Amino acid sequence: MVYITLPQYVKQMRKQYRLTQVDLSEKSGVGLRFVRELEQGKQTLRMDKVNQVLSLFGSELAPVPINRNKLVQ
Repeated sequence: MVYITLPQYVKQMRKQYRLTQVDLSEKSGVGLRFVRELEQGKQTLRMDKVNQVLSLFGSELAPVPINRNKLVQ
């Protein structure tokens, strides 16, 4: 199974639906700065706001298996 990162997913879906970052922020009810930080991969974002954005695309945050090959031992 191939996984893409959250920032990649949001940007890909935004472009698929032909939305600007401003459009996405307005439609999801989050700030433009939040959308930019989300697409840039900021490590510390509020999960409730991430879910607000993802809900526009019929998605939500969920746990996924960790790729064990990438773990530092």
